[in-house]
Amino acid sequence: MESSLSFSLEKNHLLLTLTGDFIGYDDLKTTQKLNHFLHKKTLKKISFNTSLLQKWDSSLVVILYDIFLYAQKNKITINITTLPKDLQKLLSLALSVDRKPPITQNKESDFFTLVGQNVLILIQSIRIGVSFLTDILKSIGRLIAGTAIMRKIDFWFALDNCGPKAIGIVSLISFMVGLILAFVGALQLKLFGAEIYVASLVSIGMTRIMGAIMCGIIMAGRTGASYAAEIGTMQVNEELDALKTMGIPHIDFLVLPRILALVLIMPLLTMWSDIMGILGGAAVGVFMLDIAPQEYWSYTIKAFTLKNFLVGTFHGFVFGAIIAICGCYYGIKTGRTANSVGLSTTKAVVSAIVWMIVITGIITWILGVLGI
Repeated sequence: MESSLSFSLEKNHLLLTLTGDFIGYDDLKTTQKLNHFLHKKTLKKISFNTSLLQKWDSSLVVILYDIFLYAQKNKITINITTLPKDLQKLLSLALSVDRKPPITQNKESDFFTLVGQNVLILIQSIRIGVSFLTDILKSIGRLIAGTAIMRKIDFWFALDNCGPKAIGIVSLISFMVGLILAFVGALQLKLFGAEIYVASLVSIGMTRIMGAIMCGIIMAGRTGASYAAEIGTMQVNEELDALKTMGIPHIDFLVLPRILALVLIMPLLTMWSDIMGILGGAAVGVFMLDIAPQEYWSYTIKAFTLKNFLVGTFHGFVFGAIIAICGCYYGIKTGRTANSVGLSTTKAVVSAIVWMIVITGIITWILGVLGI
């Protein structure tokens, strides 16, 4: 049965008669005429005749909602008792919802409240971090015991991603750092006619600390960010929830292969960074300072010591663990939005670099005390 919306105005009383099936009702002309009647200043009451109303959908709710809203604003009496009960409930619900909730202004806290809140946040962060590290150690224990749920293909994939594919950028940056280190050193050594010691400066600087630091910063921006983005996207897509549902520890399945890969590859990349840095220094010494290649390599080898080399390699091992842990931690702690993935990636890179600098200071102090 076709829908029909008719209305009549008698003595400031608007009567709307609904007839037939209001399914997908879109009679624009009738709606415009109705709006014209509604806006008459003499209107005092609205009522409905629904004796012939049969089926209806949301299109009728939209029309009646506008009428009810206008009646509320202009204090017009409206009788809804003749409407179907379900329709009355929908209209009441629509009119009761506050679509523009008031904006609550946060009250400024005093100094001691802010300090207390920050201390509580710090304590909570430490607890979460310690819990995460504990889970990693337990996962390594399960790996040693042969019970960890870790696929070999994930480990080899992570190793390929942070190893061979990173050699190009590590080579370029390390070469340039060695070149800059030699050039800056030469500016001062020239004053004493000791340009030849540029070779010793670059050899000691790159093998002891600069190679490891530059490699660590590169890998934090490249691989640490990648870990956070990959795992963070899994969090957004609820893949981590799926692993939990299947009873698979996400630390074993996602975190462990990435940490093992980066911890194993970082010492090797640090060694390669040392070599490229020394080659960069050689480029300055041989081509800019006119030092004979044989003499440059002779001083480089004399300055090279196993102690400095092992210290730099140890730094690379520690940096690998820091980068992997920061990347995986912030990936798992990602929220449920795309914006959260970006924030987690940023936090992973910044935290990794900060912790590398802090740990470098601690290790340097300990080695100084030990005389190494």
